Amino acid sequence: MTIPDHINARWIATLGDDQLMTVEAELHAAFRTHEVSEKRRSGRRYMLLQGPATLVNAWHRWLLVSNETRDRGLVVHHPA
Repeated sequence: MTIPDHINARWIATLGDDQLMTVEAELHAAFRTHEVSEKRRSGRRYMLLQGPATLVNAWHRWLLVSNETRDRGLVVHHPA
């Protein structure tokens, strides 16, 4: 599945539950990759919304999809 650069509610609404879960997992993994990298770089000074644009964008994309999974009552488990 191709995830668009600009995620919006209209696109999210076209996804079935299984597709939404798949997209959520992919976006969460991308966000975590950026987050871990930034935490290593900045250490105790880490602040999500003051991080680089790639981190904030990854978080925002994941957040939009994550909110929809919760709204639909879907339970998401991420590997530790």
